[in-house]
Amino acid sequence: MLIFAFQDRAILLHTINNVYRIPEEEEVANFLSSYLPYSLEVSTATEVVNTPMVVKTLALQNDIALPAGFMWCDLKESYYRIDKECYRLASKCYELSYHEVYHRFCGKCGAQMVRSTPISRRCPQCGNEVWPSIQTAVIVLVTRGEQALLIHAHAFRGPFYGLVAGFVETGESLEEAVHRELQEEVGIKVKNLRYFGSQPWPYPSNLMVGFTAEYESGEIVLQEEELADAQWFDKHHLPTIPDKVSISRQLIDYWLNMV
Repeated sequence: MLIFAFQDRAILLHTINNVYRIPEEEEVANFLSSYLPYSLEVSTATEVVNTPMVVKTLALQNDIALPAGFMWCDLKESYYRIDKECYRLASKCYELSYHEVYHRFCGKCGAQMVRSTPISRRCPQCGNEVWPSIQTAVIVLVTRGEQALLIHAHAFRGPFYGLVAGFVETGESLEEAVHRELQEEVGIKVKNLRYFGSQPWPYPSNLMVGFTAEYESGEIVLQEEELADAQWFDKHHLPTIPDKVSISRQLIDYWLNMV
């Protein structure tokens, strides 16, 4: 059985001759044995190595000594090191582990929660049951002729330029969120808004919903609290763009293949 073990946002990998993979239970039993009984079993419809599997996941709260051949790897970085289906499963495991860690006590009465189903926790005192919450965010590629709007946010972990994005607010549709975020962050209006696709984003538990749109009116006015820069770029003069792991990059690549 595969073991998806996490420490903060890092996942445990087994490496042999520069080949990285998720370790098996028997490979980690010697140094994780005291943690394994508290692990969460995750059933998945995703096929890993062409076999439907049940895996285990756990979140470690303290540093442990790793034997040779094991390492901690940032979950996002693991996208480039492990099988893509394993990465998708790792993302699900991380979100469930995060939910378990941050819902130890009932938000209604303060009692200690217990596991109710593989993905929910229940309060034995008042009956409150909590399921993993998904925070929905929109992200949009805006084009103006052969140019696309790219922004650099203060929160970006690197010098790259990405796309306008933001969380959907209570009582708001996805489309309304796109228009609001564009108005708030860069001060422009768009037309021909179209759904592109969605992506689970386990940092820690988001769902990114992507759109494309065409520029309609307005001049760029930065929301300086969040953005450092925003410009129109053509395909021949691009700044550094996001990694391929993100839907932001998928949207930008889609545009690059169209112009």
